[in-house]
Amino acid sequence: MAPVFAHGRLRLYLLMLLDEAPRHGYEVIRLLEERFQGLYAPSAGTVYPRLAKLEAEGLVSHTTEGGRKVYAITKAGRAELAGRQTELAELEVEIRESLAALAADIRADVSGSADELRREVREQTRDEVLRAKEDWKEQARRAKQEARQARRQARKEREAHTEAVEEVQRIARQVQDQIQTHVHTGDWQGAVREGMSQLAREMGNLGRIAGSAAGWPPYESPAPPEQRPGPSPGSTEDAAGTETGTGTAAGAGTAYEAEEPTGDTVRDLERLLDRFRDDVRDAARDSGVTEDQFREVRRRLSTASAHIVATLRSG
Repeated sequence: MAPVFAHGRLRLYLLMLLDEAPRHGYEVIRLLEERFQGLYAPSAGTVYPRLAKLEAEGLVSHTTEGGRKVYAITKAGRAELAGRQTELAELEVEIRESLAALAADIRADVSGSADELRREVREQTRDEVLRAKEDWKEQARRAKQEARQARRQARKEREAHTEAVEEVQRIARQVQDQIQTHVHTGDWQGAVREGMSQLAREMGNLGRIAGSAAGWPPYESPAPPEQRPGPSPGSTEDAAGTETGTGTAAGAGTAYEAEEPTGDTVRDLERLLDRFRDDVRDAARDSGVTEDQFREVRRRLSTASAHIVATLRSG
């Protein structure tokens, strides 16, 4: 920043201020700041030593008022001013030029600060845009990956559903064929027993296809009477010699085929259905039933019911 006063010019300006009126040092400092519109404010370390030097040269004198020195110009000081009128005119020009230079410097500083601020804002904005773009790319990548996984999962589920439907249809045809064989020979009880046994066996196999952890157990063929084991501990044997009690669902098919006809086919059918219901209920209570298992069993029961009813009505 350019200096306001050239060498020796400040002492001349101080004489001019004191020529206007006596003043103490602080007032001189305040007047300088006002005259220069706040662009120049000399410190006490600048003003007081020059006032003391002017006093030593006999150009000013001071009195004490309220503990403060009040400086006044002397006759020698006025003579000094009178002899330097040309310099005073030059000083006024220098002051205006100095003020203009100060203002220009301030504007340059402000402009430079503004430019720097704008540059920082642009850089910050660019960085934020780049980060946002990278975040968007990452989100898009994750979304595509999740979409691919969802499509693969949906395809697997469709394939599993198609396989399950085909298996149910195969079971239905197989059960119907076996039932029809007994119906043609007039063996209604055998038709029902064979249908229920085949249904239990195939539902166990279908449970494994569907991935059920608690699917129906596979069918076990009945052993000849002379090879059947005796009652297990904790079990009871009914009048027909069929073991009941703590046996598991694994013997469901055997139990159905072991039922001896009583001559009342309707009653025999009701007994088979009661036993089937009890086996299913016990398995559900022991192992629990998930929603997927429930839907699968409901579909199988619907298919089996339709074929059994059709078989019974075909006679």
